[in-house]
Amino acid sequence: MADNTDKAQPIAVTAHDLPLHCPQPGAPLWARHPRVFLDVQKEGKAVCPYCSAQYVFSGERPSGHH
Repeated sequence: MADNTDKAQPIAVTAHDLPLHCPQPGAPLWARHPRVFLDVQKEGKAVCPYCSAQYVFSGERPSGHH
């Protein structure tokens, strides 16, 4: 995960990435912070309160989730 400022592009996530949490697996050690789960389904987007990474949901919602 790169330094995510206002200029950074949002990170696209799909149903495969749910439940969504930040930092994502494979993030470099310098980008790690306590894991926080984000509800990207409710509004179609979410922002991490620790690193300000922006996530947007794309694709079909998984069945059984609203």
